[in-house]
Amino acid sequence: MRRYIKWAAITVLLVVALSIALLAWMLQQNPSLVPYAALGWKGGKPSTAAPLRVSFLGVATLLLDDGETAILTDGFFSRPDRLQSFLGKVEPDLQNITRGLARAGIRLKDQPPAPGRSGKVAAVIPLHSHYDHAMDAPEVALRTGAVLLGSKSTANVGRGWGMPEAQIQVARLGQPMEYGRFTVTLYPGLHAPTGFTGGEITQPLKPPVRASEYKEGQSYAMLVQHGDRALLITGSAGFVPRALQGVKADVVLLGIGTMGQRSDAHRQDYWREVVQTTGAKRVIPIHWDDIWLPADQPMQTLPLPIDRFDVSMQFLMARGAAEQVEIRMPLPWQAMDVFSGL
Repeated sequence: MRRYIKWAAITVLLVVALSIALLAWMLQQNPSLVPYAALGWKGGKPSTAAPLRVSFLGVATLLLDDGETAILTDGFFSRPDRLQSFLGKVEPDLQNITRGLARAGIRLKDQPPAPGRSGKVAAVIPLHSHYDHAMDAPEVALRTGAVLLGSKSTANVGRGWGMPEAQIQVARLGQPMEYGRFTVTLYPGLHAPTGFTGGEITQPLKPPVRASEYKEGQSYAMLVQHGDRALLITGSAGFVPRALQGVKADVVLLGIGTMGQRSDAHRQDYWREVVQTTGAKRVIPIHWDDIWLPADQPMQTLPLPIDRFDVSMQFLMARGAAEQVEIRMPLPWQAMDVFSGL
């Protein structure tokens, strides 16, 4: 009997070891971007006369800049690696934040206007409160002098980082907010259905903490109006049915993280609720890149155990072709005139 127990234990240990090795191998398998080269951004660098420039900085971090005022979603630059994110604790990496802000040309609060820098950052807006969206936002807001705008959970992320209360603003759904020539309106959204969906941060969250302690809180679909143009940003591949009824946008920057792992019915519903409802004529996928890779490395797609990037892209391409909606991959870390040609 003891012999059988011994061999059973050895077998279990081998199975566990092989499973861990297989998972580690799979986490290194990032689907290639090469098959989608034809979808690469063709607008080129926007002219200085472009009224609005949008830069994709990875995950769901976007810099929207008209030369005078800037809005930043999320402001996530730390990008802790897989081991730290899964097994350790996470906290803002101040050096990575410094490098990210400089690379993006984001103007700090003590810097005067200058060529190559954005306008004054008015608001940093996490689209929900997971660590890859909200963790760095308080530090970025402090450095730029921006208000931290978001949910009650995001407010507690700010408080945990020691932000002054006067610089924290809890958003009201459906209420237009003006920042320079920008009008920003937040509508209810929802994270894609995963094991990390839901939950709130009910007390000031002081890092370092487990990544799982950054609960979702309220997710947003963010409408940005600038002049006679409008764009919509979703930070995750989830939705609240009919939340965007009556909302119109020329362009959707569409969060597709883990969309490939969802059912086809979910993808169809997501497209209908966000793209069809708003009448958008261009879709730019975001939140598809590997969140654990350093920002100074070329962007790669999320690995296969986490997402199925090819499934998402084939779906977008098919729906775009059927409905005459242009699908364009963003230029990483470069400004785009997202309305060009529309």
